[in-house]
Amino acid sequence: MQNPRFFGLYLFLFIMSFCIAPLDGENATAVKVDVGIILDLDTNVGKISRTCMSMAIEDFYATIDLLKNVQVQAILGPQRSTQADFVIDIGNKVEVPIISPSASPSLSPKESRYFIRSAQCSSFQAKAIAAIVKAFGWREVVFIYEDNNYGSGIVPFLTDAMLEINAFIPYHSSISPSATDDQIRQELYKLMTMQTRVFVVHMLPSLATQFFLRAKEAEMMTKGYTWIIADVLTSLLESVDSIVIDAMQGVIGLKAHIPKSNELENFTRRWRKKFREENPDTDRLELNVYGLWAYDTVTALATAMEKVGTVAPLFKKPVTRENSTDVDAIGTSNMGPSLVESVRNIRFKGLSGDFHITDGQLQPSAYEIVNVIGKGDRRIGYWTEQHGISNRLNPHGKAVYSTNKDNLKAIIWPGETGVIPKGWQMPTGGKKLRIGVPVKRGFNEFIKVEKDPETNGFIATGFCIDVFKEVMWSLPFPVPYEVIPFDQDAGTYDELVYQIFLEKFDAVVGDVTIVANRSRFVDFTLPFTESGVTTIVPIKNDERHNGWIFMKPLTMDLWLTIGGFFIFTGLVVWILEHRVNKEFRGPPAQHIGMIFWFSFSTLVFAHKEKVVSNLSRFVVIVWVFVVLVLTSSYTANLTSMLTVHQLQPTITDIYDLIKNGEYVGYQYGSFIPGLLNGMKFDHSKFRYYSTFEEYDEALSKGSRNGGVAAIVDELPYIRSFLAKNCGKYTMVGPTYKTAGFGFAFPKGSPLAPEFSRAILNVTEGEKMVRISREWFGEEEGCPGKDETVIISNRLTLDSFKGLFLTAGVSSSSALIIYLSIFFYENRFVLASDGSIKHKLSALAKIFDEENNKSSKRSKEHGGIDEGDRAAESNAVFPENVHDFPQSPAIRISSP
Repeated sequence: MQNPRFFGLYLFLFIMSFCIAPLDGENATAVKVDVGIILDLDTNVGKISRTCMSMAIEDFYATIDLLKNVQVQAILGPQRSTQADFVIDIGNKVEVPIISPSASPSLSPKESRYFIRSAQCSSFQAKAIAAIVKAFGWREVVFIYEDNNYGSGIVPFLTDAMLEINAFIPYHSSISPSATDDQIRQELYKLMTMQTRVFVVHMLPSLATQFFLRAKEAEMMTKGYTWIIADVLTSLLESVDSIVIDAMQGVIGLKAHIPKSNELENFTRRWRKKFREENPDTDRLELNVYGLWAYDTVTALATAMEKVGTVAPLFKKPVTRENSTDVDAIGTSNMGPSLVESVRNIRFKGLSGDFHITDGQLQPSAYEIVNVIGKGDRRIGYWTEQHGISNRLNPHGKAVYSTNKDNLKAIIWPGETGVIPKGWQMPTGGKKLRIGVPVKRGFNEFIKVEKDPETNGFIATGFCIDVFKEVMWSLPFPVPYEVIPFDQDAGTYDELVYQIFLEKFDAVVGDVTIVANRSRFVDFTLPFTESGVTTIVPIKNDERHNGWIFMKPLTMDLWLTIGGFFIFTGLVVWILEHRVNKEFRGPPAQHIGMIFWFSFSTLVFAHKEKVVSNLSRFVVIVWVFVVLVLTSSYTANLTSMLTVHQLQPTITDIYDLIKNGEYVGYQYGSFIPGLLNGMKFDHSKFRYYSTFEEYDEALSKGSRNGGVAAIVDELPYIRSFLAKNCGKYTMVGPTYKTAGFGFAFPKGSPLAPEFSRAILNVTEGEKMVRISREWFGEEEGCPGKDETVIISNRLTLDSFKGLFLTAGVSSSSALIIYLSIFFYENRFVLASDGSIKHKLSALAKIFDEENNKSSKRSKEHGGIDEGDRAAESNAVFPENVHDFPQSPAIRISSP
């Protein structure tokens, strides 16, 4: 048998009649239109809504006539989503609008044409809750909700909102509406064992009352805890007992903002009077937003009915069939399709403010952020979709979304403290932190794991472990932990870090480098070591006793360039001086010797030949300057080679390894192979090692004897290795930047930023120096530390490009100027009728002749007259002397 309370108490079904005048005349008789209402009168919201709906009808029509067994044209309610879902299905079949305040996102006006939500959907507040979480920098939130459609409907929206701000929901706590006190206590104790201390509660007042009383008993309403309640509870705090309010001190809540108005004040006074008359046995309640929405809903429906008017008959009766249900017998409303379209899109200024329904959904307004203090709540700020968190409803200036906590007023948190909770803490009675550490065969200075024979546990030592212990001591709270080894044979460091993502470890401690691909799965702390990847290679023997050391200061390309410029400069000077300087004349062999002698003698400035031409003097001055710079640089570099003890590496650049096809070594399990692959190394040339001793052996053998030509590793390992092998190996560039060693935690873990702050305290003080000294010794302990390490000491062509460019331009310019003058003076030869071969031969003969006259006239007059040029031409072509036209300016004379 069904529970009689379900129909007798939980549901109050009555009919409201709206008197509507037909549209065909002003004096027509009013027609009653019936509206069914389903309310849960066992709740305060149901009682408040009934009074508000009744007053809305009185205000709009001044009469209310309750009838039974009449066909209704709209249904207001029900409140609960389970009830509303059933009624909506009926409304769709009979085409009657169902206007319900059910806020559950599981019901959608988009999916049901005849469903209209007259309250704000609970999913709207998800972004507002996320804004509060982001404002205070909380990284994790636990969601506690009522285990029904209403409670769970907001979960997807809240999860998405948290993901947008990089916050996480590690646990969902669903509590049955019929849960006992013991069941609630058991769930609270489970929450106490977790790190997260920020809780979002989405419950109806009936369950929330029981929940917060048990939370206070469990001492979870104390300092360090944060509670955020959803709008359904915040809006009904006036109806909650004072003992519950006392248990909720410090809670933050959201509720819809209701703007003040004279109409609202007048209505509130009238409502209180009428409510006491209708509910004399009910404790004093205050009007809330649900009552105002109920009032505005009836007003909206009445307005829509006035607009649509009535039709007759009200229902279209179906053809009666056998086995038809009661719903089938009702038929379909003739007025419903027009009425629903009018109500689904309506807007007016109501008691609740801007009452705006679009596509069947009441649009959200601003949210008030309140703090539960004393006997009720106190507004500390606002949230809107345009401005975010603000201290005023409509802030001035440009609309900028903000999540700044400074925009809120002072908050009193649980425990009556003004200190902002950090959002997490290590549970005192919880499980230990599972710390994964790598087990390695070598590099024990950094980390070493051994089994304790007494406890059968594991003991970790080394530089990284000592840093971790100092960081733990620097934390403001104790963190119990246990060491869990991860053997080197079980996988690489990437796989070690991935165990956190698989939830097998809570953290990883050791010589773990912070790299990009690992940070996709974990959060790293700040680094606690220097960063960088570099290369070590063997050192060559000292070359000071090499018989060809004089060739070492300059590279081969620079030697060749210098030789070429010596020849070019000597040739240019010879061309410029050949006709006017007797010292640059003679047989062909002497010409060649002069070209080489003059330019090379400038090395020691031993050239005795005087140059006559100004162009030659210009070229020589520039060249002597070039020689001075080259000889000075060569002398300085050779002196350095002969006087300083040098440690010359076998390879000066990592890319030489690629060109020479050398084998390269790295530490087993590290990320170095990926780095080398990115540099286009041949993967078949990789060899991995696990100890410093293996490093030494491989480098000593060399690439062609089963070893390697170089080891690529991180700076902390490289420096430790070099300290043990002074004088045998050296670093060569370049050094590739990395982030250094760090501790790894799960994504979003609140421990990561806490450890980062503690690492700064450790690394900035003497503690890090002491730890480094204990494991790696003093830096000055290496006996060869004062020796000069020469990475690349040879002078290259790049260092003198500008110098050679200057010399080349000056010599070329002088040569071009001389040739231009020479061709201009002998233009008669070029204009003659001879062949090109004869012309070139003639010009060569003219160039080879000594130009004494030219030299003399250059000194006396500064030029050569036209007669002399013609004479030279006639001397070259005597058979054609009479073929040239006689000009007064040309004198022809016999020899």
